[in-house]
Amino acid sequence: MADTKNKVSKKKAISKKKIAAKEKVVSKKKVTVSKQKTTPKKNTNTPETSFEDFQPYVEKKGEEYMNSEQSEHFKTLLLAWLRDLQEEVERTVDHMQTDASNFSDPNDRATQEEEFALELRTRDRERKLTKKIRTSLTDIESGDYGFCEVCGIEIGIRRLEARPTANLCIDCKTLDEIKEKQMS
Repeated sequence: MADTKNKVSKKKAISKKKIAAKEKVVSKKKVTVSKQKTTPKKNTNTPETSFEDFQPYVEKKGEEYMNSEQSEHFKTLLLAWLRDLQEEVERTVDHMQTDASNFSDPNDRATQEEEFALELRTRDRERKLTKKIRTSLTDIESGDYGFCEVCGIEIGIRRLEARPTANLCIDCKTLDEIKEKQMS
């Protein structure tokens, strides 16, 4: 019995040492992260919240669809998303300028070029998304946001929460995807 208590206490002591060692590593990482140079955010006329920090819109009973409160919610959401994408573009440009080096090893050069190509491809997709976001912001200003471009019915708050740049209701989008699948 005393032998098993000894083993248990040794295991506890070892696990405590492991936890303490992990905490030291984590705290060192936090210190090095905090020492890194941070660039101040540029002052924009958008809210200071991030796209990921948004809370879903809570509909009130009997509330009119796309009223001013809902429009403002989606406008804020789209502006934050647009700002996040613009910050990513700035980071990519900085990364490509600072990390652009001429490696003597062809494998290293190829790896760097592939990384840059992947980043540029991602930025191109985000550029297209930026265009959709700007179109959605224009639709909010004109009062057309939240309504299907094909049939004119409400797209729905939940669908817009999932895809704020949606311009088709779920039925029209499904038909559009079916047609696209048949064409290819």
